[in-house]
Amino acid sequence: MTNLVTIRDVPVLVVSSAASSERRISPLWTISQLKAKLESVTGIPPSAQMLTLHLPDRQQGTSISAEDEDQTQIGGFPLSSYAEIHVASSDPASSTIIPPLSSVPKYEMPVETYSSLSDTVLAYKKAHQIGRFDPHAPENKEKKVADLWKEIDIAKITVGARCILSPSSTRRGTVAYIGLVPEIPSVGPWIGIKLDEPAGKNDGSVAGKRYFDCEPQYGVFVRPERVEVGDWKELGLGEEDDDLDEI
Repeated sequence: MTNLVTIRDVPVLVVSSAASSERRISPLWTISQLKAKLESVTGIPPSAQMLTLHLPDRQQGTSISAEDEDQTQIGGFPLSSYAEIHVASSDPASSTIIPPLSSVPKYEMPVETYSSLSDTVLAYKKAHQIGRFDPHAPENKEKKVADLWKEIDIAKITVGARCILSPSSTRRGTVAYIGLVPEIPSVGPWIGIKLDEPAGKNDGSVAGKRYFDCEPQYGVFVRPERVEVGDWKELGLGEEDDDLDEI
């Protein structure tokens, strides 16, 4: 097995029977370190993990294993941006450690009961006139909306403009929508961005209502303060997004 091939973190998709999420991994990690970090994502103990690396341009997966997993760095494997690491379990019992949320019984307190309690967040907000209980809430809401529209004008955010999303310098795209999104429980205008890479949240729609067209995971809605317009070119392959969650 060869040694480290790169020191930059690599965004990958971690896939297991209980989870599927995008993470950033370091080629400096050993296989043992990777497995330890994957336990919190998949629920599979490191000793039972069987890792397979799947690259976008290859049908056959590559086993991530070695005789000495405490010393073997994962940088020695052919990592690439947005490759998939499939995590299977050698112990059938471990596959049920994290059951689907839909199968977990949930208790929902009746609204009337919650409203009558005196030691809740709701009771605190009422007593201190916070949020919608603030007598000046309507005025504050109108000012917030006006400030957001003003920020859009000052930043020269227009549909069709190229932009980056702060704080990242590599998460780039094109403004596709400017306006209200009632499906998002927050007042004021939102900026819909069609990203260059599949690092978004949606396909340009929210709760079934479409605001612009793009492929799944290429769309995102953000507040104006996160948008910086300019002559931002599309990045080439290998220029990874540093705005990803880490394991």
